[in-house]
Amino acid sequence: MPVPLGENAASLDLSSRAAATTTVVASPALAAETIIASLTLNTDEAIVSGIMLRGFAAFTVGTSGTAVTFRIRRTNVSGTVVANTGALTGGIAAGNLVAETILGFDTGAALTGQTYVLTMQVTAGAAASTVSAVEFDALIV
Repeated sequence: MPVPLGENAASLDLSSRAAATTTVVASPALAAETIIASLTLNTDEAIVSGIMLRGFAAFTVGTSGTAVTFRIRRTNVSGTVVANTGALTGGIAAGNLVAETILGFDTGAALTGQTYVLTMQVTAGAAASTVSAVEFDALIV
């Protein structure tokens, strides 16, 4: 039999363990991997298991785009990859408005002030795609 819960979270403040942004940093030009959202965890909270990360983007596919890849990376566009969708092709065609989500869990983060970036890359893109909305959030566990 599972151990019953002995406490509840009615008065538990987790605000120092969560961070989120809805600011679009940039839209991908051609086929370049581009940072579309950036999030810095400004806290001294202990990392017990890792950091849960969730990224969402709505975007209009640029000319000739045939697939998109989303990645969550540490620090910048060359940083360690935490999550990678691989090439997504469903609904991807020039001019289409598409929405995609990526989830990740980083067990290697250990720094106060750790920065994460959400990137997007359009396969065969011959013109800029336009990111119209993002949500990128993290929860320290």
